[in-house]
Amino acid sequence: CSGYKSANLIGTKSANGISNVAIFSSVIHLGSEPALLGFILRPTTVARNTYDNIKETGVYTINHVHQAIVEEAHHTSAKYDASISEFDMTTLEEDYLNHFHAPYVKDAPVQMGMKYVEEYPIKENGTILLIGEIQHLNINDPLLKEDGFVNLSEANVVAINGLDGYAMPISQTRLAYQRPRKTS
Repeated sequence: CSGYKSANLIGTKSANGISNVAIFSSVIHLGSEPALLGFILRPTTVARNTYDNIKETGVYTINHVHQAIVEEAHHTSAKYDASISEFDMTTLEEDYLNHFHAPYVKDAPVQMGMKYVEEYPIKENGTILLIGEIQHLNINDPLLKEDGFVNLSEANVVAINGLDGYAMPISQTRLAYQRPRKTS
């Protein structure tokens, strides 16, 4: 068990205009300058609408999952044909911001518009690490603190345990940047 993982909905739209949204628990921070995030895609030996749409258009969104939408977010893991939008099969709503081609998830407390940068095949298991650069960042104002800290607990953002367990982390402590202790 690797511990709690972030719960995110990745939104895409095909070149034909069909939107797609799917839950991912593998989004990771890769760097700040430029602002890069990565996520793992399962092997493409079967249809992967999210991957296909990103490769076609070069853009996608990452949207944090909050407690009120957990069941609908989880349903996006169902395998729908590329001609069917998961937005139509759930109560999740598309939101278009910043003239961005890919749909955001309406009311997600943190929404990121991403541009495809690179991908790295992982030969050992056939997965792909896909890397994107943040182009747009939308954060609900009350979550953003004066020092730049984003308090996700206030938005009831959930984490994933395994494949189907959801939990709400609680922000209890913030600690100062650490420097080496002086030796005597």
